[in-house]
Amino acid sequence: MKNTITVGLLGLGTVGSGVIEILHDHKERIQHRTGCEVTIKSVLVNNVEKPRELPDGSTNLTDRYEDITRDPEIDVVVEVMGGIDHTLTILLEAIQHGKHVVTANKDLIAQHGAELFAACQESGSDLYYEASVAAGVPIIRSIMDGLSSDRITKMMGIVNGTTNYIMTKMSQDGADFDSILKEAQDLGFAEADPTADVDGLDAARKMTILSILGFSMPFNLEDVEVKGIRGLSLSDIQYAEELGYRIKLIGIAENDANGVSVSVEPTFLPATHPLSSVNDEFNAVYVYGDAVGETMFYGPGAGKLPTATAVVSDLIAVLKNIRLGTTGTAYVQPQFPKQVMPKDQQMTKKYIRLHVLDQTGMLMEITKIFAQYNISFDQIIQRSYEEDGERELMMVTHQVSEEDFSQAMKEIETHHSVKSVESIFRVEGGS
Repeated sequence: MKNTITVGLLGLGTVGSGVIEILHDHKERIQHRTGCEVTIKSVLVNNVEKPRELPDGSTNLTDRYEDITRDPEIDVVVEVMGGIDHTLTILLEAIQHGKHVVTANKDLIAQHGAELFAACQESGSDLYYEASVAAGVPIIRSIMDGLSSDRITKMMGIVNGTTNYIMTKMSQDGADFDSILKEAQDLGFAEADPTADVDGLDAARKMTILSILGFSMPFNLEDVEVKGIRGLSLSDIQYAEELGYRIKLIGIAENDANGVSVSVEPTFLPATHPLSSVNDEFNAVYVYGDAVGETMFYGPGAGKLPTATAVVSDLIAVLKNIRLGTTGTAYVQPQFPKQVMPKDQQMTKKYIRLHVLDQTGMLMEITKIFAQYNISFDQIIQRSYEEDGERELMMVTHQVSEEDFSQAMKEIETHHSVKSVESIFRVEGGS
């Protein structure tokens, strides 16, 4: 039985330095819980000449990944450098050389998880990736272990801290999207290129991972319907509150007899829903199970130490497997074939904001079009508008199929009394 586990670390940025910090500061606690000592032998960096302060002077810095993947003394490779294609090559080589892998790379797992798991099964290696979704929130371990005896029917999550920060500040401060995005970038909550966050792609990758685990089906990123928060207006935030809702960028995955639907989109949530009170950069995932009912997992969705904590927790899981001789057994192939729910079976409520001509019979004509597609309304509000001869019309539907709603909107968009369709959002809660 091994008394020392040797680690190779890929990346020494924010999260990488956090991993080293936790392994150093919690060294005795980790050794007590696992029964073995953990040492970081080598760290892959871009520039070995750059001055760095490392708590363990024996750690080797290298710019050659082969020094880690091919080193027979290294047991576990921890990847926190990001990237997809080149990183995939490195990790596959590490696995082929018998290394276990811990990664925080959501992009890699969402797109190439199946390939990595297949390689691990062939080599008898472990692959853990808790930090790839919601950082300090242990949602992956909870689904795989804590809820493994239950049948999960739905997952709703705020899984991107950048967009949640932006939407929180827009709501609380009354500032517009562009100014809050700039503020988020200045504070380090948003990247210089925020595309993956504000366009919903980051959240979609995380929902892909959760859907594979929660529903035990082989989903792909392409199966997720994605709509980001660009163009989100203060008017919609204010109208949402007036109607008893709050807007959040929500990942939603549902599983019923008709199949599975997965989406990421700005969503009206009842103000009383637990996710409505999740603000700033925090993440939360709400899970519905047949047996357990409703549970919510909440915590920091990003940051040096929260993410590093998830990485080190995975590393500890690998250490225990090594000592127990159970490595390579954690992954289970999806139980069911993929079944995507048809559009005509996807039932949701919708919020619509229109600019319309202020004419007698206008509302009757518009609601008549919707009625032809079996669409009725829970709430309708009319407001005067700054343009003469126009009004602003806000409508919240009852449950409607995505197919019927799409067909109805094609007619609404071309109707003579409709000047523009300003926004359409999903609404959760109610019938």
